[in-house]
Amino acid sequence: MSSPRTRRGWLVAALSAALLASGSMAYAYFVVHQPEGLLPLRNGGELSALFCWSFVLIAVLGPGSWAVDNLWGRRREPAVAAPAQGKRSVPA
Repeated sequence: MSSPRTRRGWLVAALSAALLASGSMAYAYFVVHQPEGLLPLRNGGELSALFCWSFVLIAVLGPGSWAVDNLWGRRREPAVAAPAQGKRSVPA
């Protein structure tokens, strides 16, 4: 398992990457799409706006359960626990 210092490093890296990606999508929207019209539905900038706000959300809330270090740290558990022997939910 990784140390808390390493986990904080990954968190800072994820937040920084999300903020940078959000800024690049905002730049793409305002430079490329916004001269065509104000609203994304009229100027074709739906994906730029969607990704911009999605990356802002990740930057504000953090990566959470989607973080790579969380995925690496998890141990695989069975999706459904096997029922106990002798106890059945439906009579046979």
